[in-house]
Amino acid sequence: MAEFDLVVRGGTVVQATGEYVADVGVKEGKIGAIGANLSGSAAEEIEATGLYLFPGLIDTHVHCNEPGRTAWEGLVSGSRALAAGGVTSFVDMPLYSTPPVIDGATFDAKKTCAEQASIIDFGFWGGLVPGNTKGMIEQWQRGVLGFKAFMCSPGIDDYPWCDDATLYEGMRMAAELEMIVGIHAENHSLVTALTEQAKRKGEASAAAYEATRPVLAEVEAIQRALLWAIDCGAALHVLHVSSRDAVAILRAVKREGGDVTVEACPHYLLFDLSDVDTWGAVAKCIPPIRGGVHRDALWEAIQDGTVDIIASDHAPCPPELKSGRSLLEAQAGISGGQFAFPSLLEYGYHRRGIPLSRLVELYATRPAQRLGLTPDKGVIAVGADADMVLVDVQRPMTVRAEDMLSRHKQSPYIGQTFRGTVVRTILRGRTIYRDGRIIEDGT
Repeated sequence: MAEFDLVVRGGTVVQATGEYVADVGVKEGKIGAIGANLSGSAAEEIEATGLYLFPGLIDTHVHCNEPGRTAWEGLVSGSRALAAGGVTSFVDMPLYSTPPVIDGATFDAKKTCAEQASIIDFGFWGGLVPGNTKGMIEQWQRGVLGFKAFMCSPGIDDYPWCDDATLYEGMRMAAELEMIVGIHAENHSLVTALTEQAKRKGEASAAAYEATRPVLAEVEAIQRALLWAIDCGAALHVLHVSSRDAVAILRAVKREGGDVTVEACPHYLLFDLSDVDTWGAVAKCIPPIRGGVHRDALWEAIQDGTVDIIASDHAPCPPELKSGRSLLEAQAGISGGQFAFPSLLEYGYHRRGIPLSRLVELYATRPAQRLGLTPDKGVIAVGADADMVLVDVQRPMTVRAEDMLSRHKQSPYIGQTFRGTVVRTILRGRTIYRDGRIIEDGT
């Protein structure tokens, strides 16, 4: 009988602590040994010389919209797109499914769907909405990884935004349960008023849309959430930070030891207002893409440690909710989960010299730590799950609509060329993606 089920030989293993060439042996879905020239027989061997072996990526911000919204991105298509991008675990957001995840019953419904459909591992953010303190407890009992709160309307009626009293009460409950609170930070009243003004004027440019959700709206909401979290003793996770001013505030709080983590998303790191004007509603997201000094500040925050986690905020929607609609009227959300890591390799590693070890920290190790997934996830270590990604960091790939595994073939990433190609994705020792295709039987 073979000593290992799988040995990956000769790859450059990338950890948050550095890089080294080694063989990795897998037994029963776990990493059983790491070392040079591992001895012992293996049922399968993968020659990885010249390739980089990363821990399986963990995408902590994904929108797969089941049960309910069956015309939107689903768990089958969404998980396949993520696997093609090197992701082996994702954390799904509670809204856009019908019903949204806000209590025990809705958690159970979402979990059943994911168990039947996802080809990669998954977890869930629970819903923090008005009047669901009991629902938060039920979700916690079932294993949610954190709670998600909107400080402005998400654009749908079945997931209400949190007023101050709701957010404060929710943070107190989260602190009691020792759970983190993830916030979408924009001031509801300001965004609503400015959007209505822009609609009356008929403004539709990228700059006009950005002006309806200004930096001030983000900064004020973050400051308010920080005050609540400090008073409640809650751990705070600030989602999709988009501005230089927000980065500066969060950097200062972190230097003072505040229990806050910061998420950045690739579309804020790659694109600017000219891209939004080119793509129109396909590039609409909330908060809006800003570019310029704000994009530069986000890269600086990645390099100096202010940003803790990178996540895709993969949020496709049916084309008819974007096509022919203005930026003010269209549904927000960008399809990016399949291309997030290659984009970081191009714009982070190749163009800015950000070490591969830092990208691992941002997209695997730190997400696992913040959401309580260690020691099984986020590292290549003996005893951890054998979740790994083989990457050719020099091989270019160009994003084409026909290669997208998402349900809807629309994305501002289309046409972009990245140096960095996911060659193979391995989940608990089983190949699930290789050379451009999903592997159904793991061979």
